[in-house]
Amino acid sequence: MIKKNGGYTNTKVHGILGSLGTILALAGGYVIYTNKIILGKSHFTTPHGKAGLLCLVGSLMVALAGGVFIHPDFGVDKTNKTIRSAHSIASRFVIGLGWMACFSGLKTISGEDKKVVFGYLIPILALIPLVLVPTKKQVK
Repeated sequence: MIKKNGGYTNTKVHGILGSLGTILALAGGYVIYTNKIILGKSHFTTPHGKAGLLCLVGSLMVALAGGVFIHPDFGVDKTNKTIRSAHSIASRFVIGLGWMACFSGLKTISGEDKKVVFGYLIPILALIPLVLVPTKKQVK
């Protein structure tokens, strides 16, 4: 959200928070993976697991590309609008897929409890315009 305001400081905060989120997601993926090993369960067999893996890989790729190519201090191609646009679109895709992965996992563990499902779904639907829809400034 802070990145939509633009500017050097907001871009730096955006990168730090995004990188921290990626690190935490990778740590969570590691915990899930090791727990599945301990329990003797298969990995990445459900749509939820496959979407989660794709989110982890996508998040890492977006973070690395952002840091290498468009970092405001040392990005090798920090003014390239095509790379910036691809970074933005890929990030939105990863976030949306992450929400779907979380929602499918929630449906599995909640036993289709409508209160729990709607309690998760309604805030996500409210956040779509703020998070996934680019502003007019970003579309240019």
